[in-house]
Amino acid sequence: MTKKVYLAGPEVFLPNAREILDRKAALAREAGLLPLSPGDLEIPHTNSKRERAAAINAVDEKMMIQADAIIANLTPFRGIAADTGTAFELGFMCASGKPVFAYTNVARDHSGRVSDLYGGAVAYDAEGRLRDPNGIAVEDFGLADNLMLHAGIERRGGVLIIGDAARDALYTDLAAFKTCLAVAVEKLR
Repeated sequence: MTKKVYLAGPEVFLPNAREILDRKAALAREAGLLPLSPGDLEIPHTNSKRERAAAINAVDEKMMIQADAIIANLTPFRGIAADTGTAFELGFMCASGKPVFAYTNVARDHSGRVSDLYGGAVAYDAEGRLRDPNGIAVEDFGLADNLMLHAGIERRGGVLIIGDAARDALYTDLAAFKTCLAVAVEKLR
């Protein structure tokens, strides 16, 4: 039986979304998996933007329920962390007890990105806790993203592949995705 894998990530927002989603889906099929992608959903007619949002959510959740696993793109999106929708989808799949796999195209760890956000103005306090200029604690575990994402994946036997794509290819470079896909195929056997 062919395993279904939900392909999560911010690619749906790109101007060339269809091209990138089709490339990822083709790679998943070549690897022997059946890809389920939010970019493939058919949204029923609605009467308002709010109803449309609810319809998209319902279709996405239905696909995740049908999926056997997820591969999530956690490349920072519109900030220092993963796309919030992708984080929700990853959490949904973790809570469903399904295998979870992820990748990022940014090699700099989470605390390093927070430091960059504040121009390097983060420092350790007297107790050895890293803090931003406002005195707010910064996760300092050397993880690719928030510990709930990264550690949650690894605790369930999944992997988070860390790539290092060129800045102009953060959402189009598929090298880390391919590595993650290969690991997922092996673990899903």
